[in-house]
Amino acid sequence: MFEFSVFAVFFALMLVVIWRQTGQSVWFKLAIFWVLYAGYEFMMFKRVWCTGECNIRVDLLLIFPLLVGRTLWVGGTAVAGWLRRRRQGRR
Repeated sequence: MFEFSVFAVFFALMLVVIWRQTGQSVWFKLAIFWVLYAGYEFMMFKRVWCTGECNIRVDLLLIFPLLVGRTLWVGGTAVAGWLRRRRQGRR
């Protein structure tokens, strides 16, 4: 579980770099959500919110897939916009 929090912080840092390059606030918002998720995972690792008897982890069933899906959606939209601008520039 600790690896999830490290991954989330690293990913948030990458999103902040993308935000600084593009200036689009959606990347910064995603970075904030990833940092919040990292904090949540770290608290789960330290057994603050779950003493180890949690059979169903809501974050792995709901929060993490939604966060990854939103990130992929925003990334796909950005790539599609970039490709559209590139095609229009060549014609």
